[in-house]
Amino acid sequence: MSASTSRIVIIGGHGRVALLVAPLLVAGGHEVTSIIRDPAQADDVAATGASPLVLSVEDATVEELTRALTGADAVVWSAGAGGKGGPQRTDAVDRAAAIRSMEAAAAAGVRRYVMVSFIGAYGDVAADHPLRAYAIAKITADRHLQSTDLDWTILGPGLLTQDEPTGSITVARLEPGASSADARTSRGNVARVIAAVLAEPASIGRVIPFRDGDTPIARAVAHVPRAYADLS
Repeated sequence: MSASTSRIVIIGGHGRVALLVAPLLVAGGHEVTSIIRDPAQADDVAATGASPLVLSVEDATVEELTRALTGADAVVWSAGAGGKGGPQRTDAVDRAAAIRSMEAAAAAGVRRYVMVSFIGAYGDVAADHPLRAYAIAKITADRHLQSTDLDWTILGPGLLTQDEPTGSITVARLEPGASSADARTSRGNVARVIAAVLAEPASIGRVIPFRDGDTPIARAVAHVPRAYADLS
């Protein structure tokens, strides 16, 4: 994202990662709008320096989302059903609403789109996957994003933790047989990765699977192997 970019819209603005990235972006001189579902969350969002916008992305049409994104320079998808409401709602939010937001970004003329996904969002989903509905929804949304003309980046953190951010990560896919629990990732580091990829043109068209590690984030996101973008 160039230094001239001024407005960033975060979808899922009251999530724990979103509440951490908003102040980083504001401190970087950007105008941030955070889309939230519940008006009661507005004060928490405002405290980060972002402007809250109440809109249920689960229910919003492409037209409504387009209006919300008009004038933005970048969109960050950090929303999710969080397992609430079962597989049907997971699909409605993590797949269907995410895809509508991509269509809205294109309609609003927003080129830059950053998707917060998870480290296991590739390949076939095993029948006994503990988060099968979520994994299917995320993989489908990620693959759809890759088919668009947007300037996309897909972020794949491992198991999210409340650990203090270190500012350093390791970019790598999971080893065969490993799970996201083997790739602990501080939410604070995820927030820093979001901010970093928005500032790094080399991250466009990249899938970045990562966990807490020992490479400074800015360096790590600038040198991601193109091969990681193969989600098959």
